[in-house]
Amino acid sequence: MQSQLMQSLHQFFNFIVHNQVTITSLIMFVFFILFLLSWLIEPRRLINGLIFTIFGISFLVWSAILIISQHNPLLTTSFSFLALAILFGIFFLVTFSWIFFLWNAYFVWKYESHSLPNLLTLIIGLFLVGLWTLNRLGIFHRLPDWLHSLVAGATFIAFYLLFVMYNFLLNLVLYQIVPRRYKQDYLIVLGAGLIEGKKVSRLLGARIDRAIAFSNKQYDKGHKRPKLIMSGGQGKDEDLSEAAAMKDYAVKHGYDPNLILLEDKSTNTYQNMLYSKKVAVNDWGNSKFKAKFFTNNYHLFRAGLYAKMAHLKANGVGATTRFYFLPNATIREFAGVFIMHKKRHFVIIGLIAILFIIQAIFAVLGWGKYIIA
Repeated sequence: MQSQLMQSLHQFFNFIVHNQVTITSLIMFVFFILFLLSWLIEPRRLINGLIFTIFGISFLVWSAILIISQHNPLLTTSFSFLALAILFGIFFLVTFSWIFFLWNAYFVWKYESHSLPNLLTLIIGLFLVGLWTLNRLGIFHRLPDWLHSLVAGATFIAFYLLFVMYNFLLNLVLYQIVPRRYKQDYLIVLGAGLIEGKKVSRLLGARIDRAIAFSNKQYDKGHKRPKLIMSGGQGKDEDLSEAAAMKDYAVKHGYDPNLILLEDKSTNTYQNMLYSKKVAVNDWGNSKFKAKFFTNNYHLFRAGLYAKMAHLKANGVGATTRFYFLPNATIREFAGVFIMHKKRHFVIIGLIAILFIIQAIFAVLGWGKYIIA
């Protein structure tokens, strides 16, 4: 019986070895179709990034097997150099990321306010420098076993957070290329804080400009001009609502005031989506309208998640943002999306923490043989 089982396993592995290209091709094709269907049906899902990652890995494995099976030294050497270059790039990025964070922090400090959200890259950069210094001094190698277990747990949690952030960034990039479809009835422009309580900022102006450009392109394609819904309430330090200031800006830039609707009650992105939907429904007569929302590119995916929560069938179009502003803004967006799914993340982080705390307790009790880290 045992010999028959071993023989069956041997035949199974032989089948896999002799059909590597076919099997990996099938896996790659399946995940590509899964990703395409999932992304096209609903691009506002975090799982899209995970499916795309599996497809990407299967594509790389398929490419490697295919090239090696050709027994072509030139192809094999070229692929090996490419793989090494990618690995070196990742190593360089991880090792010297602190330089980028500090470089970015310099420009943010120079051109933006010195608020805590704008200091995120500075804090991360200094933290990474501190870790590098401690590692170079050999501090981590001289830790007692119990503390080493806790450090190992923190490392596992850090890798989990890195993967979650990678998945967020991948979804953010993928969401930028969702098909535009220039047949919209409403273009919802999300508000942002006003300068001196009455002026549209450059950041907010970019959103309005992008919506007007979209409208112009739709009109040039022979379709009707959509209505703009300016969405933004009035803050305590503002002389008028963001929606009213945005309308003034759009009218000054040549947009027909009769094609502008105001939503001036919202105070956050979720309310932007929820209240703008109500404005559109009241104007259209039902919810069977077509809409896009407009915000800055770094904010696009999280805004899309809020639109989904508000049951607003609208995908976003992102306005460009100054490059030096992107890292801080993107980190804030990641934190926002992380908090939106905090229960799931805290459960996973909690399980990791419990595992390594137990190991630390074992180390204190002298049960070293039970320590994994």
